[in-house]
Amino acid sequence: MKRFGEFIRQLSLSQQLAAIIFFLISFFTAFFFIYLTGSVENVIREQMYTTLETSQDMISSLYGGEGNENFTQSQLRRALTNSQMHLIVDIEDVINDASDPKIQYLSSESDPTLVQQELSANSDLIQRMMERGVLLYQSGSTQYEHGHMAVNGVDYCYSVRLMNDGTSNVLMSYMDENYAQDAKDMMINSILYITVMAFCFIFLIMMLWVVSLIHPLNQIRNYIEKVKAGKEAELHLNRKDEIGELADALVSMREELLKQEKTKEEMIHNISHDLKTPIATIKSYGESIKDGIYPYETLEKSVDVIIDNADRLEHKVHSLLYMNRVEYLISQDAEGVVTNMKEVVDKVLLNIAVIRSDVRIETDLEEIFFDGLWESWRVVVENILENALRYAQSVIVIHLNEDEGLTIANDGPSMDESRIETLFKPFEKGEGGRFGLGLSIVSKVVRANHYEVRGENTADGVIFRIFREKPKATRPERKQKNARGKNRREGKGENRPEEKTEVEQENRDEADS
Repeated sequence: MKRFGEFIRQLSLSQQLAAIIFFLISFFTAFFFIYLTGSVENVIREQMYTTLETSQDMISSLYGGEGNENFTQSQLRRALTNSQMHLIVDIEDVINDASDPKIQYLSSESDPTLVQQELSANSDLIQRMMERGVLLYQSGSTQYEHGHMAVNGVDYCYSVRLMNDGTSNVLMSYMDENYAQDAKDMMINSILYITVMAFCFIFLIMMLWVVSLIHPLNQIRNYIEKVKAGKEAELHLNRKDEIGELADALVSMREELLKQEKTKEEMIHNISHDLKTPIATIKSYGESIKDGIYPYETLEKSVDVIIDNADRLEHKVHSLLYMNRVEYLISQDAEGVVTNMKEVVDKVLLNIAVIRSDVRIETDLEEIFFDGLWESWRVVVENILENALRYAQSVIVIHLNEDEGLTIANDGPSMDESRIETLFKPFEKGEGGRFGLGLSIVSKVVRANHYEVRGENTADGVIFRIFREKPKATRPERKQKNARGKNRREGKGENRPEEKTEVEQENRDEADS
């Protein structure tokens, strides 16, 4: 079954259509020649029995006995179907071995010569029906018997019944199956014609359907080939189905990639410019000091300038390195680790409190534990707070609780709606035309730890939310989770910044921004 599935997947749509048509033709052929033919034969044979029995009922009701044969035949001949032959036999003569049993015949054929030839040709058939009539007459319980038999290579349907007119007469009727064959051929041909017409109609519909699939798929393929080759390409499919949605998604993806590529080029240009200035300063100061000239008054002050510019370079390089390695570091080291977010926030506030003394920071913090490394969450909180400090006018409000997660709000200007949609994308240009990676690092860390981060406008400014959508835990479950976090802090798998391994410390050094 697996190999068959792989074989089907390797076929094109045209080949799959051809396979479906072959299967349908094979199915209908088997249906006609195996099932339908036999069923039609049974139906027609039952119809022949019914026809014979209907004729026999008419004969029984109209037959007037000996001396009234002409009246009977003139009345019945018009009602008899072609190929029918009816014989009335006094079965007592047959039982008593009379040399010439009295037989009266009724036929749809009016020529006596042809009737006599028919009787002579079917003498064996008539003899067998007489035997059945004897058994029927002697048993007395069964009123009729019908069936079919082959005599001299010809198939016949027959029916034998008692006349029930107070005599020992038995009515024997038969008809050959030429009538049955004609009826079967007519019925099968009618069904075949209808089926072929229906099949051709279905085939035409399927062909149109496959063409409607192949054409847009070819358009999509050509579009992808042009995009891959770096050529100008357009794709317009007026479809609302899955193929149309795929085409729209491809066009949107290309537009997004072009936008990101353009943004990256601008970002690289700006980063190159940012790197060029400190590198040029370091180089010129170094050359001057080598020549015994101190560009900034004294040797110590000139070296401080070199160190400051080196720090700027280190800061930018570490940001780029952390951006590229953050998901790998988290996936390798954060399995089963939780972090006390209250400690993280307190630590970050302690470090950045002096950056803007004119901004008031209000906090409402509960002891909540997030999944993930302490250092990763420190970078997240630090980057969001630096962003908030950059735009806040007078106050930053930080909340940390079980229901809302971590929220950091500031009373700065509201963001443009288009800016909100691209807030956490890398290489996006922010307010004032500045490029940065801080919020992009935030998004990567948060999502790698299976949380969500959002930025929203509020009536008073802007707020950032970090949370995890999940069913609310019961109070005992929350206590149990917080207890596990405390146990880790107290030495049972704790994740404290004071006791980092050498690798964690190195990662922190690279991530400092």
